[in-house]
Amino acid sequence: MSDSFIPQTPIQETAQKLAANELSLKERRDAQGVSPQGFKAALQQAAQANGLKFSAHAQDRMQSRNIQLSPQSLSKLSAVVDKASAKGAQESLILMNDTAFVVSVKNRTVITAVDGPSLKDNIFTNIDSAAIL
Repeated sequence: MSDSFIPQTPIQETAQKLAANELSLKERRDAQGVSPQGFKAALQQAAQANGLKFSAHAQDRMQSRNIQLSPQSLSKLSAVVDKASAKGAQESLILMNDTAFVVSVKNRTVITAVDGPSLKDNIFTNIDSAAIL
């Protein structure tokens, strides 16, 4: 009996790569049916309810690092930005649940987001305040 090669369908190949964690970020999003525009729109809509904005850079970082914020977390982040503003802060580093956010307080805009594994040996510059939640 000879071993015959049976070609796999693209779906089977994608499933195997997904299981082996060998897909690029774009391939993973496509396989899971997640569009970058859908993520960004949902994030902006939720943030606007709390008076915050997320820069395109922050949105990209959050999506690529799979950082998700619950409505409660967005409310906490917004409240901390309010407190920082009352104290005269301009650019703040906010640490919340092993995630760091750099926020332009006066513009109420999250500039970037860094998750736990990426925090190690990271240096944050151009901030004048920090908050730990």
